[in-house]
Amino acid sequence: MPTPLVNDKIEAYAEQHTSALPALLDELIAATQRDLKERAGMLSGPAVGTLLQTLVFATRAKRVLEVGMFTGFSALMMASALPDDGTLITCDINPRTAEMARGFFDRSPHGRKIEVRLGLALDTLKTLRPGFDLVFIDADKGNYLNYYEAALPLLSPHGLIAVDNVLWSGEVLDPRTDDGHAIVAFNHHVRNDPRVVCVMLTVRDGVTLIRRA
Repeated sequence: MPTPLVNDKIEAYAEQHTSALPALLDELIAATQRDLKERAGMLSGPAVGTLLQTLVFATRAKRVLEVGMFTGFSALMMASALPDDGTLITCDINPRTAEMARGFFDRSPHGRKIEVRLGLALDTLKTLRPGFDLVFIDADKGNYLNYYEAALPLLSPHGLIAVDNVLWSGEVLDPRTDDGHAIVAFNHHVRNDPRVVCVMLTVRDGVTLIRRA
């Protein structure tokens, strides 16, 4: 679970001054915290979710790809900003959390825009045609570089990649775990990739936005 990188009161203030979530999304967060307890920190959270929703809206995205669905919070946030004929393909490997997510998708008017692909995300990405306006990566950290390399060719000409947890609770300054080292390697690779332009935002646990150069 990400450790806050700023004062708890500032985190709370920022959340209080971010638009309120729909009741269904509040219920999804509560259900995840109740049923999955220590894993609930994997939720992207209101700030990141609303950022992603805003990116979908601002880019006028019609096709979105998500790597790492968990219980479906970020997928529903992004789908809500898609047009009626928009599509979001989301990848995950956990049948239990996928079932939970589908339950909330079924109750949302935006759930019909979401296609769940259960299985190894790298296998799924090989089957997809290019033209995604936004790709969100928030899955196993050891594969971040692989997901990035697989997603880049799938971007539309003006598409964006958003990557969560790029600060890894501050461990990027002194990596001690395999995930910490993987995030450091990923950040270094993207920053020095001449094919792209990137900006790292200090939102929650860090979000990097990437576009083609």
